[in-house]
Amino acid sequence: MPGALHGIKIIDLTRVLAGPFCTMILGDLGAEVIKVESIDRGDETRGWGPPFVEGESAYYLCANRNKQGFTLNLKSEQGKEILKKLISEADVVIQNFKPGTLAKLGFAYDDMTKIKEDIILASISGFGSQGPNSNLPGYDYIIQAMSGLMSITGEKELQPTKVGVAISDVLTGLFTCIGILASLHHRNYSGEGQEIDISLFDSQLAALVNVASNYLCSGNIPERMGNYHPNIVPYQVFSASDGELVIAVGNDEQFRRFALLIEEPILLEETFKTNSSRLQHRKQIEQLIQNKLISKSKSEWKELLNQNGIPNGPIYNISEALQSEQAQSRNMVLDVNHPFIKNLKLVGSPLKLSKTPIEVLRHPPLHGEHTEEIMSKLGYSQSEIEEMKLNHSI
Repeated sequence: MPGALHGIKIIDLTRVLAGPFCTMILGDLGAEVIKVESIDRGDETRGWGPPFVEGESAYYLCANRNKQGFTLNLKSEQGKEILKKLISEADVVIQNFKPGTLAKLGFAYDDMTKIKEDIILASISGFGSQGPNSNLPGYDYIIQAMSGLMSITGEKELQPTKVGVAISDVLTGLFTCIGILASLHHRNYSGEGQEIDISLFDSQLAALVNVASNYLCSGNIPERMGNYHPNIVPYQVFSASDGELVIAVGNDEQFRRFALLIEEPILLEETFKTNSSRLQHRKQIEQLIQNKLISKSKSEWKELLNQNGIPNGPIYNISEALQSEQAQSRNMVLDVNHPFIKNLKLVGSPLKLSKTPIEVLRHPPLHGEHTEEIMSKLGYSQSEIEEMKLNHSI
């Protein structure tokens, strides 16, 4: 069965993570995605390693399945003409050049509408098209710093800490995907395309959610709290006899059951009955709980906590998480066919659609793997293709 976005054609002019992550999702959903790369080195992440597998970097492989690989020299006149042809047949163009770069090449949104009146252009940048920082490069690490995310991450006594993955890139990719889907829906009933302006900075600010709201409502600047929650107690890491686990008590009834389970009568006193009062006695509660939890193993506590409806979980490393029974049952590790890599495994999609399930129909493309095929579909002869190769246009 065709995917949910079958019939939608995406021209992907992005590289690194935010854009490629977005277009991979669209490809997973059935859209035709043509990944356009420079003819010399292509997407920078092709060289971001080790680890490499048969010359392909693990970083590049993580965000580029379900795409066709196409190389193009956008500085050449022939290259620009080819891009115009691609746009004329497309529904969406997505790009993450520095703001203004595409316009200098003759492909601003207004230029694209002359090629395809209802085209949708999604532009990703570090800080968006307006503001004093609009011309600055957008690196995830810088965004984590400037958005305030690092100021609330890590232990209070230590340096601010970045999140362990490029979370600002990932969130921006998701917001871009949402914007594209909304724009496609708008076009369905209005016939109009539109331009989408997405920035990493805006995306990360939006993702501060309750922490930002806490500040806007109180005026108090949030601080780093390590593994603690600013609004809930207990909601943190504890040590069992053989390692660490997280316990997240989300309401007063859960706390009552938890106090009974660990057989700590002090916690049933009126002083600790509500979450607001527990916030005022965080350290005392933590010590009482920790004294009890050290008596059993993680697995023993998990079984008891699950039986009593107390949210909890062991702290897995990446291997344990990906190899867990839960991950396997949800098909979150996929075996993907590849022309050179044997037993290529990729992280699966979290989107589980009953009528149009996600399929991996294409491996992450080799550099320029489908250039000749796409050029032929655009109407170029084999001799013209060979000539453009010699001219370094494709």
